Amino acid sequence: MTLARSAMGRGGPEPQRPPGRPVRGTRRVSAALAGLAASVRQELLTFDDPVASMSRAIPEPFLELAGACMRAAVDRAAEVRRIVPRHAVPHVAGAARIPGRARVIDTIPFKMIVVDRVIAAVPLDLEILYNGLLLIRDPIVVQALVRAHHTSWDTGQELVGLAPPARSLSPQLRPVLEALLAGLTDETAAARLGMSPRTYSRRVGELMAALGTTSRFRAGAEAARRGWV
Repeated sequence: MTLARSAMGRGGPEPQRPPGRPVRGTRRVSAALAGLAASVRQELLTFDDPVASMSRAIPEPFLELAGACMRAAVDRAAEVRRIVPRHAVPHVAGAARIPGRARVIDTIPFKMIVVDRVIAAVPLDLEILYNGLLLIRDPIVVQALVRAHHTSWDTGQELVGLAPPARSLSPQLRPVLEALLAGLTDETAAARLGMSPRTYSRRVGELMAALGTTSRFRAGAEAARRGWV
């Protein structure tokens, strides 16, 4: 018993680990993203689904700022590894420039940013940063997120060489486009098309990706320009 107590005493108290810091509100989330972009020195790891925000009513200034922050982080990092879900390929494969390296897996577990294996950010709802994010500095948790990323990266497919987006509107997206042009609410459109709200939301995201826009207002004009309506 004495030896056990002595060993425990030599071990000392467990060092306090930094708690995650939730960030809410558009201004604070924007500032947090800008801070992450400015802090990158060596490596940027992400789980990213650019389609996820396209079906949400997110202000375009926030989307533009988030995009600018990501581009700034990419420009600063020596190594960039981005993992996207397969349904987002039509959106990212047609981009003029894919920053860093990118791989595709069937689905991502959550959206995530890891900077230099020191700090991570995940959305509070695990899907979009606009609704708030959790800043994580606990080295054990950050390392676990890095391992999750590496596991997905090892099993992913290189984005380079995948087929570009189709130039015609797929039959399953035609009724979604018509519902948007008719000005139906998501709930009404989903019920009329016999879809769950989640499925309809995903289809809207796919439509926005096919049109190359994040704005529902611009979607109609772009669809008309392409001769889809």
